[in-house]
Amino acid sequence: MTAYDPDAPTGSGWWHWVMYNIPATETGLAAGAGNGRNAPRGSQQGNTDFGTKGYGGPCPPAGDKPHHYHFKVFALKVDKLDVPGNATAAMVGFNLNANKLATATVTGLYAR
Repeated sequence: MTAYDPDAPTGSGWWHWVMYNIPATETGLAAGAGNGRNAPRGSQQGNTDFGTKGYGGPCPPAGDKPHHYHFKVFALKVDKLDVPGNATAAMVGFNLNANKLATATVTGLYAR
C-alpha cells in the first residue's frame, strides 16, 4: 500500500505512506493501521518523505493547486519483500514494482 503525491513542489513528488508485507488474506485496513495501531500482523512500514514510518496526511502548500493523492495497492508474486527495516519509500516502491502482478489505485484531490 502506498500513498504518493506527484504534485508536491519537490521535483520528485512526496511519499506519504508505504506499508508492505501485508498478508494476502487481508481484505482491508483498520482505522489507525497507518500509525501502527491495528496494522495487519506481519506488515511493515517504510520511511516516508516526512522522515518517519507511518501515514502522513495530505498537506499541500496553502494556495497551491489541488494535489493528487494516489493510494495504490499491489498484488505481488512473492509472499514478502526482502528489504531492510530502514528502507525508503523509493526502495520499497522499486521492490513492489519488480514483483507486482497487478495494482489498483484510488486518487483523491486536496487543496488548502
